[in-house]
Amino acid sequence: MADKPALLPAYLIVGPDELKRKQAVARLRARVDGPFAAFNLEELVASGELEPVGVLASLNTLPMGGTRRVVIIEGAEKLPKAVSEAIVGYLGNPNESCTLALVATTLAKSTRLYKAVAKVGPRTVIECAAKKGRDLPPYVQKLAEAHGVRIAPDAAGELVARVGESTTMLDTQISTLAALLGGAGTITRAFVEENVARVAEVKPWEFLDRLSGRDAHRSLALYRLLDGSPLGLLSLVSGRLRELVCARSLAARGQAHGVADELKKQSWQVRNHVRWAGAFRDGELEALLGRCAEVERALKSGADAEAEMVRLIADVCGAG
Repeated sequence: MADKPALLPAYLIVGPDELKRKQAVARLRARVDGPFAAFNLEELVASGELEPVGVLASLNTLPMGGTRRVVIIEGAEKLPKAVSEAIVGYLGNPNESCTLALVATTLAKSTRLYKAVAKVGPRTVIECAAKKGRDLPPYVQKLAEAHGVRIAPDAAGELVARVGESTTMLDTQISTLAALLGGAGTITRAFVEENVARVAEVKPWEFLDRLSGRDAHRSLALYRLLDGSPLGLLSLVSGRLRELVCARSLAARGQAHGVADELKKQSWQVRNHVRWAGAFRDGELEALLGRCAEVERALKSGADAEAEMVRLIADVCGAG
């Protein structure tokens, strides 16, 4: 087995991805072992009570019975200025037998503290960037593999929709679902729906995607969880139908590749538009836009908003 690379005197573990930060810190903790681990690992939390003298004394302490001491400071973006400046000075000539790990949700590259850590050596800044929405389901599938199970792509998407984008929460839920499966097998969407409560706010695009896919059950369920005025939601539905009209028209002319440019969107935002549009009959999308206009007039005339929107959703999904 190859030897682990030597630790540098300092690292900055920074970014909004909480799970990545925790994993990076866990790797550092694992480098301090043996009977003197309690002495050679010190964990601090940034607060107004931290004093430069105490922090520097910890950093300059030599390891006992080992070769490496690790000092972890959580919430480094909240360090008092005096402590931050003391650390900047310390990093100019650090204790080579001690590794300082500064952990922060965010820290501007222009700050003296960021620059001081970056100057210590290559790879001292460990970026923990947040996963983007479209990258989360594949990431969830990797988390599942790490827990010894598999998760179907639609189940991964459903889990993200219910839990939100916190990677820590997603990992915790995957761990729970894996335990419910007995540590083996495949997590299905039905299994997620049965065992995971929705805590994340429903995003309008999630509702619109289900509506575009003509999934009446899911569309109605998500609609009832959405915030916003009926007229505002109706505007979103009309906008999506117009996008599908455009996608269907371009596909008919053999120009499906031009949907993103025509709609001035990123390609990933419209990757399913042509498929969704193809599920509607000729003229059906245009007729549904007419229905949207009817619903708008009804809403402005004081009609029952819930009834009008439910009927419209049923019509769009072909269940009316």
